[in-house]
Amino acid sequence: ITRGCVIELVKHEKPVRILTRSPAVARDIDVFQAADGLVTVGSSIPCLDDEQVRAIEPGAPVPSARLNALEKISNAGVPVYVSMSPTYPTQDRDDLRELLQTFKERLDPDVVFHEPINPRGGNFEMTVQAAREAGQEELADKLAELRSREKWVEYSLNQLTAVEELGEELNVPIHLWPDKQLIKYAGDLEEHLRNEREKNESPEKYPRPPASA
Repeated sequence: ITRGCVIELVKHEKPVRILTRSPAVARDIDVFQAADGLVTVGSSIPCLDDEQVRAIEPGAPVPSARLNALEKISNAGVPVYVSMSPTYPTQDRDDLRELLQTFKERLDPDVVFHEPINPRGGNFEMTVQAAREAGQEELADKLAELRSREKWVEYSLNQLTAVEELGEELNVPIHLWPDKQLIKYAGDLEEHLRNEREKNESPEKYPRPPASA
């Protein structure tokens, strides 16, 4: 069904952005190539540690599989992007640098979207519990600390700032996606983060449609 939808949209010269965690997306490379730049494919890759990701996303493919699929698609000449979210509080600046460097070297993405984890709601509590049950005690403890608003704001602003700076350093296009509630507590960064969130132009380099479209 998805393949058919993409074919129909491209037939009518509509740009398509695909976001998936499934490596099976690579089986439709022929469709993406035929789209001549109208399709861009992305995957959520929060970190390179398969065990950490498996702990809190037990039903999803590991990030190494997602990365391999995107690399195959990129090597086929299809534009790709990465949703680097949600990054974990166990990741320091060196971890974030390694992640972005890997994306640059293996994918050459049009853009990397970045978002720290949001600690609100039942899903977050399930995430903490899943990490603990999987034996990822450090991850579980660090996540649990984010129940404190001060800790969450500090972690989020540090990561958003680091990713933006590293993107400039490594020449990787970054689009920050800060939480709406976080922006209210961002201090001097409030206006900048609001502008990042409210960007309404697609960062992908889609071909311009014909004048008659």
